[in-house]
Amino acid sequence: MSDGDFGLLSPVTASPAVTALTGDRAVIAAILDVEAAWAAVLEEAGLAPEGSAAVAAEAADPGHYDIAAIAERAQGGGNPVIPLLGELRARVRSLDTDGVGAAKAVHTSLTSQDVLDTALMLLASRTVSALLVEVKGTTTALAALAAQHADTLCVGRSLTQHALPYTFGLKAAQWFNAVAAAARRLESLELPVQFGGAGGTLASGSKLTAGSSATPFTLADSLALKLGLVPATAPWHTNRLAVTSLGDSLASLLDAFGKIAADVVFLSRPEVGEFGEPLAAGRGVSSAMPQKQNPVLSVLIRSAALQAPALASQLHLAAATFNDERPDGAWHAEWPALRRLLALALGAAGHLRELTEGLRVFPEAMRRNLEISGPLLLSEGVSAAVAPLLGEDGKQKLQAVVDQTLLAPASQQADTYRKLLREAVPPATLPDADLDALLDPASYLGEAAEISRRIIAAYPEFIASTKGTTRG
Repeated sequence: MSDGDFGLLSPVTASPAVTALTGDRAVIAAILDVEAAWAAVLEEAGLAPEGSAAVAAEAADPGHYDIAAIAERAQGGGNPVIPLLGELRARVRSLDTDGVGAAKAVHTSLTSQDVLDTALMLLASRTVSALLVEVKGTTTALAALAAQHADTLCVGRSLTQHALPYTFGLKAAQWFNAVAAAARRLESLELPVQFGGAGGTLASGSKLTAGSSATPFTLADSLALKLGLVPATAPWHTNRLAVTSLGDSLASLLDAFGKIAADVVFLSRPEVGEFGEPLAAGRGVSSAMPQKQNPVLSVLIRSAALQAPALASQLHLAAATFNDERPDGAWHAEWPALRRLLALALGAAGHLRELTEGLRVFPEAMRRNLEISGPLLLSEGVSAAVAPLLGEDGKQKLQAVVDQTLLAPASQQADTYRKLLREAVPPATLPDADLDALLDPASYLGEAAEISRRIIAAYPEFIASTKGTTRG
């Protein structure tokens, strides 16, 4: 077994699925795919010998390359394309048994940054596709929770304190809102092909296409089509908006993931008890305390969300310091940050999907916690309805009731508030039945149901039409 990085200290990304799409072999595969696709583009344009594409495609099998050796040798030229290209050309020559001259099609008129930027966009495209499958599973589960618990009462908290009556359906809908909005932004991103040659002028490409119906621009467009990327208007060697936009979108998605995880971590505390993570053998265990059931899925998701902002910032820092027409160091600083963001987002998305699809919801605990503050939660609504009945100083009288209630022990505040309110507002002014209605938490939910409905309706593409969305 090699001494490679298996994610021992990053369990949120320690998954074969994540490694397959973002690991070193995936990077090598993307680089080779770009080189093979370019050989095909040149052959189709009549700019490379017939048969070149087939030989290049056969040579571009990543299994034939020693990734550790390439990584070590990348120090010689500052990027992995250079040592890999040497091996690719050698392999093409060895496979070119018919002598078609396929090596002439390899990397012709390209530069390392063309290949690596395009390869990273390709890597991102593949990772984002898998990521969005996981996200759709999550959003579908959240939409179901919003519908199932539209009338499930809980307490809304503000600055850690009980604030107003709320519904778990609205909480789930707001989770859905953040994830779907971030995912829609990510899905809409254009991941462009890179081309430009050694200095971004397409000088060698112009020479290559001289006398041909092709141009460097049509060749680049054909490469984009083959790779499933977006054609670029011009080379973007030092304009890093494609990279920073991708990083921002990934970080925003992880922000939304982190909010859900933070809520679940708090609300699954034993003294709160409103949620429980899905149960699985061996999950949530402690090395010292056998009774513990730790919210490990949420913990892992939070760990990813907490890392994302610094990584996105690194991309912006690099973009702001791209000097000259090809940069020295800033470009290189992008690679690990971008790949790490992709890995964190994909790893966290898988955990979040499992969390939301299997979240255990305890409405009885939600009601119990709601009743800790009881009718005191309705004081805003009571003041609006009752103050006008008490004359000019009605608001002050009701505020005095609240202030006096808060002096009582927490366990007695609900009864104290009702008693003091009844004393301040006689039955002749406010009949018992009307007072009971005002103090019913279900009567002061505002537009919670309509807010939930509007949120879910705004993102129909993020709700699977059938159960059990296939994982990528």
